[in-house]
Amino acid sequence: MLDSSPWLRLLSARRYPDRPAEAAQPGRSPYLADYDRVVFSSAFRRLQRKTQVMPLPETDFVHTRLTHSLETACVGRSLGRLSARRLLEQQPELSQTLPEFDQDCGDIVAAACLAHDIGNPPFGHSGEDAISAYFGSREAERFITNLTDAERADLLHFEGNAAGFRILTHTYAAHNTGSAGLGLTYATLGAFTKYPRPSIVESAAKTGGASEKKYGHFQTENARFKLVAEELGLRGKDAPAGYYHRHPLAFLVEAADDLCYRIIDFEDGLKLGLIDEQRGLGLLRNMLGDSAERPRSLRWHDWREELGYLRARLIGKLVDETATLFAQHAPTMLSGRYDAPLIKEISCYPDLQEVQHLSIEKLYRSRPVLEIEAAGFEVLGGLLDAFLGAIFDRQQNHRSRKLLDLLPPQYRAIGPQAGAPAYEQILLLTDYVAGMTDQNALSLYKIIKGIELPKGF
Repeated sequence: MLDSSPWLRLLSARRYPDRPAEAAQPGRSPYLADYDRVVFSSAFRRLQRKTQVMPLPETDFVHTRLTHSLETACVGRSLGRLSARRLLEQQPELSQTLPEFDQDCGDIVAAACLAHDIGNPPFGHSGEDAISAYFGSREAERFITNLTDAERADLLHFEGNAAGFRILTHTYAAHNTGSAGLGLTYATLGAFTKYPRPSIVESAAKTGGASEKKYGHFQTENARFKLVAEELGLRGKDAPAGYYHRHPLAFLVEAADDLCYRIIDFEDGLKLGLIDEQRGLGLLRNMLGDSAERPRSLRWHDWREELGYLRARLIGKLVDETATLFAQHAPTMLSGRYDAPLIKEISCYPDLQEVQHLSIEKLYRSRPVLEIEAAGFEVLGGLLDAFLGAIFDRQQNHRSRKLLDLLPPQYRAIGPQAGAPAYEQILLLTDYVAGMTDQNALSLYKIIKGIELPKGF
């Protein structure tokens, strides 16, 4: 039997950091407003020019970070609503205290899914590695040597999830608008945070759970996440302060992302000819598990048509299975005793693993992907090194002053941000570099290195 009181707190419609819950409007929940706020943010818009896996090609079917985020949000909305309905079947009295429970869960998961990649840097999956590698290099040692161990850990293991939480909650003092970040509800911020812990925790406190794979906020956001956790009533782990169990809906955000990137990246690999279509289609058919007697009234003009059909049916099947699993595990999620990816329990998980292995071998390690990821190490590292050199140049020579003038004021320690500690100055610059699109980062790198002159307006 589920107690409705935890859900009342977990679905908090109060807006971060201190705004009360808004009065409900017919057909527009506060969580649907969260979705809209993400859509209209500049950080989300820049995802259209950030690589998902393949370098941004001329073909129009390959996914960018933007299209991946939109598709994940669609799957997340279905997962959230269906999972909530399964919970209501077990405990119908939930609807007495939460009359829009299924719709609200769908809207929260959709908004969190939409934002799940908002902090990821350019140049595909290796963008985080490129930033981490720079801060682990000899060149960066002079900038981070006096930081605390926790601050260094943030930079040496740069995490897009933490950068995303910062984007959603941080307002740059140079552009203070009177709100904090995007002003999302606490419920959406909780569901967004798949890894509710800082970058450093005692090894003895780790249990190997899904929420411990990465970290979810930088040191600058420790107090912010604590505020979110306390508002939502998240249970603290038997570990140092700031180490919490997940919001239950974060498991659905994780599942939506897992399903989309595995299946849809695989679809891209098939369409690009990197994965054999017969082997790929066979795997998808196996995962559907259709019986030999199932009537087949559809005829395909091209194998790509069947691919789209199989992908759509497969995602529908996996959403249904995952929702059932969520309802089964909801009591242990609420008590903090469940911490595993839901997709590991779906019936076709071995086939889904084979799909991922094929994608790694044929798609993620293909030459175009390796080339853009290698470029990312040079470009991101080069930008960080040049601008950090200018920021911490005590003599402020001519080159340093020119570079600093290229930085937007909200990413500099000037005005209301003057006197920011070294760690925060580094993080401000990292916000700027990680927020760039692939092309923007490449163009700026070429310009400051003198490889290319800027084009006219």
